[in-house]
Amino acid sequence: MQTSQIDFAAFGSEHLGAALKLSRQAGWPHRPEDWEMAHALSEGVVAIEGDRVVGTVLVTPYKQDCATINMVIVDEAMRGRGLGRKLMQAAIELAGDRPLRLVATADGLPLYEKLGFSQTGRILQHQGIAAECAAPTATSAAATTDFSAITELDRQAFGADRADLIAYLARVGELAVVRCDGRVTGFAVLRSFGRGEVIGPVIAGNVEDAKALVTHFIARRPGVFLRVDTTAAAGLSGWLAEQGFAHVGGGIAMMKPSIPAADSVATIFALANQALG
Repeated sequence: MQTSQIDFAAFGSEHLGAALKLSRQAGWPHRPEDWEMAHALSEGVVAIEGDRVVGTVLVTPYKQDCATINMVIVDEAMRGRGLGRKLMQAAIELAGDRPLRLVATADGLPLYEKLGFSQTGRILQHQGIAAECAAPTATSAAATTDFSAITELDRQAFGADRADLIAYLARVGELAVVRCDGRVTGFAVLRSFGRGEVIGPVIAGNVEDAKALVTHFIARRPGVFLRVDTTAAAGLSGWLAEQGFAHVGGGIAMMKPSIPAADSVATIFALANQALG
């Protein structure tokens, strides 16, 4: 069967169940709620063979600053037929003239490079069961009045306005902050995801504050399965392993085209195929 027999349609809420089945086939841990969050913040395309969804891709825009491509999945029975490239081309069209970001697997890397994406770093996924530990004194739960400062810190670190994402995370998760002279200088998010909960994004002005923010949530969740994704450049992978969160994989951060580098902020991104996983 050729790819000419595949139809493409806008990703709608009616496709969420089929998308969940595809992600489970791929071994991804996403729950229905995780797909709902991704869909709520994104536009997307599905590939359909007959009445069966055989591929997905989502594009999450952050104003006009950039967009991330995520949830790129092709049914295992349809691979090797160019369907991934067609989904990516559809995603690039959806993004318009925005710079693009994604997190690639080793298998997907050759395609993304052919489409003009370049490598910018590595994402390291850590996970494990949270051990009992003392809560740090430098952190506190975020207040509603902190949200504008949190959104601005995230913009500086990520290089794009993710206000809609931060607002969504505030509704479904918990936020913690660190302060200096009464001013918010870092934050972290905890939310349910997959097998347990994920800590991230984490934005901090230095490594010690980043560790304190992660510890804030570890201390609140003894015995809970937690995931933290970090960048290789952040220098936190070894520390996370010492806390009992093993390095279990990750991905390759990519951009198309290059955009100005983010400010010098210690940043841990909670990403799976980008910021929504």
